[in-house]
Amino acid sequence: MKLELRGITKTFGSLVANDHIDLTVNPGEIHCLLGENGAGKSTLMNVLYGLYQADAGQILLDDQVQHFAGPGDAMRAGIGMVHQHFMLIPVFTVAENVMLGHEETRFGGRLDLSAARAKVREISDRFGFDVDPDALVEDLPVGVQQRVEIIKALSRDARVLVFDEPTAVLTPQETDELMAIMRQLKESGTSIVFITHKLREVREVADRITVIRLGKVVGEADPTASNAELASLMVGRSVELTVRKEPPRPQGAGLVVEGLTVIDQIGQLVVNDVSFEVQRGEILAVAGVQGNGQTELTEALLGLQPRVEGSIRLDGAELHGKGVREILDAGVGFVPEDRNEDGLVGEFTIAENLMLDRSNGAPFVKAGSLQLKELDRFAKEKIAEFDVRTPSAETHVGRLSGGNQQKVVLARELSRDLRLLVAAQPTRGVDVGSIEFIHKRIVAARDAGVPVVVVSTELDEVLALADRIMVMYRGKVVGIVPGDTSRDTLGLMMAGEKPTIEGAAA
Repeated sequence: MKLELRGITKTFGSLVANDHIDLTVNPGEIHCLLGENGAGKSTLMNVLYGLYQADAGQILLDDQVQHFAGPGDAMRAGIGMVHQHFMLIPVFTVAENVMLGHEETRFGGRLDLSAARAKVREISDRFGFDVDPDALVEDLPVGVQQRVEIIKALSRDARVLVFDEPTAVLTPQETDELMAIMRQLKESGTSIVFITHKLREVREVADRITVIRLGKVVGEADPTASNAELASLMVGRSVELTVRKEPPRPQGAGLVVEGLTVIDQIGQLVVNDVSFEVQRGEILAVAGVQGNGQTELTEALLGLQPRVEGSIRLDGAELHGKGVREILDAGVGFVPEDRNEDGLVGEFTIAENLMLDRSNGAPFVKAGSLQLKELDRFAKEKIAEFDVRTPSAETHVGRLSGGNQQKVVLARELSRDLRLLVAAQPTRGVDVGSIEFIHKRIVAARDAGVPVVVVSTELDEVLALADRIMVMYRGKVVGIVPGDTSRDTLGLMMAGEKPTIEGAAA
């Protein structure tokens, strides 16, 4: 099936998310939609899927104009979507999930589960998915759950499949398996729209590439284009993609964690007896698929988790049991994984956000009075140093782009007398140019003798920054390995397999 989008425009108030976008996907083609988070890719696909209504433009399938009032219309027309966050009911079986919303009944109005099972088996056998129709979804690995999503779409005769950031929750091996599945679907005549911001995946699987920046199509490329060429299209300028850093010069253990255990609010063991140390002048990167205890680990280091056991020592002083303010005052810098929720106050100015960690004393507060001149001087200095693109220090931080917001967080955290830096998902939702800058600043902190813990689900980022890599799976440490460990080894570890390489620590 041939898909055409002509002049699609979608606005949200004053924000133009899609600006007269044209896109053609030919039958049996993998067409990659490449762009940074916030570029408008997902909005465009939500228009295609009937979740949003376009303000202007047309959707055509095999040269026929379509009008989708909702996802049901899109599905009936042959469009399926595999969402980044799966739309599955964990306590249902595979067959029950596949038939949900399209239930078939037999005599007496009973659900025809046998028909759903047969459909799952037929599609699974056709593409070699190896999915048991009677398995509970909650018992399946993430990669298999994604196959269930694909089976759902194919069971409804989808001839155009949209994959929205499909590798965000996958290990490298599961990503490779997904790529193979996409090629099989292509060979069967299915048209595929592949949304991503990961250059390596684009070049591996795409037949054609369309690049979107700030809601507009800025160019097309072949998969033979280099990473540098694609990155410059995404950002609008040349970008240095390689993190340049000298070998580490460890200066003794700065952070020592022993037997760290975290129990969450519903009583689940989310961090299980974790021990590690980070040298001063070293970056330890924590790798793993999202949801394996990394978030809770960083929150425990900052005193944000209430039910914690074990020891957390920084330069010999115990942090476990101290409050967040005491830990920050001890010299811990924290870049949270969700800057909007935990790192910034959107309605505060840039200047006000830059003093959040130090609003209780000098140099910004003296005798209970805010020192406006000092704050203004400091804010202007950091805006220049961290290249924050803003009209002024008085601009509300919520009005900045994601990359500039993240620079404000980094400027605040790196401008104190640091004895430890904890950076969780430090480049999530920022453009390639900002990633380049953020990585340089993290490496600079390490070179200044600060122990650095970087938590990232982006394996490229882990490999670029890490001196050593700690892999977590289901709340436990699978192993701690050198920073140059291969992708394949790390992928197996992210799936829970113990490392067998020399130099690995359990």
